[in-house]
Amino acid sequence: MAISLDSGFNTIKDNTLANNSGAAERISKGANGLSSQSSEEELKGVLKDFESYFLEQVIKKVKDTFTNEGEKEKSTASQYTDFFMDSVIEDLSDKILEEDGESLTQQLYEQMKRNYNIE
Repeated sequence: MAISLDSGFNTIKDNTLANNSGAAERISKGANGLSSQSSEEELKGVLKDFESYFLEQVIKKVKDTFTNEGEKEKSTASQYTDFFMDSVIEDLSDKILEEDGESLTQQLYEQMKRNYNIE
């Protein structure tokens, strides 16, 4: 099974919330910049960014499932809370990947290395 992250990055970019579009755009540009001349470090960097962003989105969806986002009025305080929560989720996803993310990173890395013929 071949993994093409280019289409995956574009799907994430298209489906992302407006406040996350900067991260999705950065990841998409990184994936589009990969080629057979890319270094292993460049590939690993793009994959780690992708994993972190993917995990952030999963955590946010889980959080939304357990909170009443639709019923909460958007006051200034709730906007600050949302901003703080996004920062916490971003840090949490990075920490989870640092401790437990190596197996997925390695699998994605090996597949992308084959797809882009990176030696």
